[in-house]
Amino acid sequence: MPKRILQGVVVSDKNEKTVVVRVERRFAHPLLQKTVRRSKKYKAHDENNQYKVGDTVSIEECAPISKDKRWTVVAAQA
Repeated sequence: MPKRILQGVVVSDKNEKTVVVRVERRFAHPLLQKTVRRSKKYKAHDENNQYKVGDTVSIEECAPISKDKRWTVVAAQA
């Protein structure tokens, strides 16, 4: 099964080797057909502490690294 890749914005870089990434998804409401925005935060592994708050990054699914870290940062978007 392929690994999922999500794109989001770094909202916290306070932890060592970890960034918190907010991923937003948009979908049409089932009844009203209005576009709805929902976001979720993921903790992702950042080995070199190179990503800062506000950076747009791609994260990839991986094996569990800690209790709640199951993603790694792949690359930053321009």
